[in-house]
Amino acid sequence: MSDIAAIANELVALCREGRNGEAVEKFYADNIVTVESANGPDNSAAEQHGIQAVRNKGQWWIDNNDVHSAVVNGPFISADNQFAVEYTYDTTFKPTGARGTMHEMALYTVENGRIVHEHFFYNTH
Repeated sequence: MSDIAAIANELVALCREGRNGEAVEKFYADNIVTVESANGPDNSAAEQHGIQAVRNKGQWWIDNNDVHSAVVNGPFISADNQFAVEYTYDTTFKPTGARGTMHEMALYTVENGRIVHEHFFYNTH
């Protein structure tokens, strides 16, 4: 199994257990680039740089969402240095009380055993 496959499989296993923060600390590079498909609901930029930006996004998610269930599909590993993971979350957005389902696909890029880039794509319907 390649290093990328090992990282991808362990990241998925941690996320399935709701241990997303642990996956960040274990696999993300300090200089990671994280990209959302649009600016955040807190008006944060779609593209951010550095591990602290990823930590801040994670904390915002925890502070603003009750997660009722999460389904993690994948990983889907490319021949290059990338893998994708599909996430489906049933959440309640705490500020409004609105409950909904969010579908997203994440594309991760690995260099030297660390995730250096992540990009999230959303299903908006």
